[in-house]
Amino acid sequence: MFVATLVAQGSLGQGDIAEAADRVAATGARVAASAVIEPGEAADILFEGDPIAVRSTLQALPGAIDVIVQPQATREKKLLVADMDSTMITIECIDELADYAGIKPQIAEVTERAMRGELDFAEALKARVALLAGLDEAMIERCRAERVKLMPGAKTLIQTLRARGCHTVLVSGGFTRFAEPVAAEIGFNKVVANVLDIAGGALSGTVQFPIVDSARKQAELEEALTALGLDAALSIAIGDGANDIPMIEAAGLGVAYHAKEKTRAAADAEIRHGDLSALLYAAGIARKDWVRD
Repeated sequence: MFVATLVAQGSLGQGDIAEAADRVAATGARVAASAVIEPGEAADILFEGDPIAVRSTLQALPGAIDVIVQPQATREKKLLVADMDSTMITIECIDELADYAGIKPQIAEVTERAMRGELDFAEALKARVALLAGLDEAMIERCRAERVKLMPGAKTLIQTLRARGCHTVLVSGGFTRFAEPVAAEIGFNKVVANVLDIAGGALSGTVQFPIVDSARKQAELEEALTALGLDAALSIAIGDGANDIPMIEAAGLGVAYHAKEKTRAAADAEIRHGDLSALLYAAGIARKDWVRD
């Protein structure tokens, strides 16, 4: 049995749910039931059939509706691995740090190409960090304080899942000086990120090896599954860039969050309209059961 979860940014009425159920049935699937998770916001359709065909037809629904299709039995995950920049926070840290060095456009262009998968991530990272050589170390903390904002729903998502026994890992191709405070604020169990070399109070223009790249992200997910004794079906990976694709493909549910085209194509589900709290509805958790500040 599969479950298709609809999460609307407008109003989700009974007519919308009925239309969605009709579309599911039109694929040849057997619709077993539908249920409201949160009135006006989220609903489930339970079905037996082709999940890929169902996802495709439901994504064509009019309006701002996100669709997550997955096996019903494993919808509430026990391991979550997430990217940081443009996923758990609203910015790309290296681009904003470059702004303090007066070279944001130059670096942001490379970041965008790397996230689209047009450049090798590790080489692009080394090239961008090299351009930051000599930047006052104090600019890291200033940038973090002035520019880093949590993605809407991030803290609620992680704290709610942790309260329900889910292990959470923040794995970032960015830097520990940003990732560690972010992970602490949101409430992740573990954080993995790159380490900037600093000497004499300034950035050296290099990053320590091994670089946290796409292979490392996938490895962190797989190592966590082994350590926890979990089947991959009980894992979820969330990211937006091409360097997130291997971990997204390795997870039981790979989610592209407001993502680049290649990442969207590789994912099992995508959040295009809503915020990260949509994934709580995907887990079948009603708003009354969310953990909030």
